[in-house]
Amino acid sequence: MSNPHDGRRYLVTGATGMVGAALTRRLVDEGARVRLLVRDDARLGLIGRAAGQTERVRGDVTAPESLLPAMADVTHVVHAAAALGTGRPSDRDLLLAVNVAGTAAVADAALAAGVARLVHVSSIAALGRSGSEETIDESVVWAPSPHNSLYATSKHLAEMEIHRAIAEGLDAVMVNPALVFGEAHPGENTQRIVEQVRDERLPGVPPGGTGVVDVLDVVDGILRAMVRGQTGERYVLVSQNLLWRDILATLAGALNVTPPRRMVPMPLARALAVGSEAVARITGAAPVLTRERVRQMQERYRYSAAKAERNLGCTFRPFAETATRLALHVGPPKKP
Repeated sequence: MSNPHDGRRYLVTGATGMVGAALTRRLVDEGARVRLLVRDDARLGLIGRAAGQTERVRGDVTAPESLLPAMADVTHVVHAAAALGTGRPSDRDLLLAVNVAGTAAVADAALAAGVARLVHVSSIAALGRSGSEETIDESVVWAPSPHNSLYATSKHLAEMEIHRAIAEGLDAVMVNPALVFGEAHPGENTQRIVEQVRDERLPGVPPGGTGVVDVLDVVDGILRAMVRGQTGERYVLVSQNLLWRDILATLAGALNVTPPRRMVPMPLARALAVGSEAVARITGAAPVLTRERVRQMQERYRYSAAKAERNLGCTFRPFAETATRLALHVGPPKKP
């Protein structure tokens, strides 16, 4: 069988995270030559045994001088590194440094190195949110809104950096995953939600909803975009649009635990968020809940993957299948 990656050498940023690790595992399984930009080798646990079959270079997207050497002899780049934010007041500087300036630096280095193509892993958040229940796709035009989080704004600005680099000669495409569920480090990303359901620690169910997608389908979308995507285009990757009550109930069913059923009262949630933010400002710790998060919890966001299905040939597994796999990954509930 021929190797679909013959003649290519990949550089993956953000390889220690959920998406980057899953991508690295698949590339290695398919016989690709993979180089990882890493800050700390100790964080390679998600990649597993595949890490030993990769080349690793020390660097950081916030250290532009480390990027061009990392791209020597590289033909294709997947930029999956990103900061999610913690709710701290310092988040703005972090998100701008990593998501915006970091993306600009990666794009500039890829342009200078003459790579054949770059895939930027963006987010549905970069599409913007108006608070309406209309289905959102790639054609939406960004508009300032209180429903757009700092993270969303940073990912939108990152996409602008990709477009700027394209205008300067870079061949790049973007993928916009929905809320990604997959194997992650304990307490991080959406694995935290899975663990809270497993341990029956969620106090209630938010009234809103959002789009979800399996990390394995995100990886497939990235590789399809690398080959079939049109320069400058973006592709929404989403499996299903679900209410939070359905997301949590599906996880609970896979974990064989009782799902939370009480709806979270929004006035109480907002009051708790105000108090949590006040404590965080005094202590410097991450707030347990933020007003921004409360706004997101009560809205019902819907997204369409029609373009990715039509132009890239993407398919998406149902969330129930993802939940079953993750139940095996997180293991049994923690004992009190």
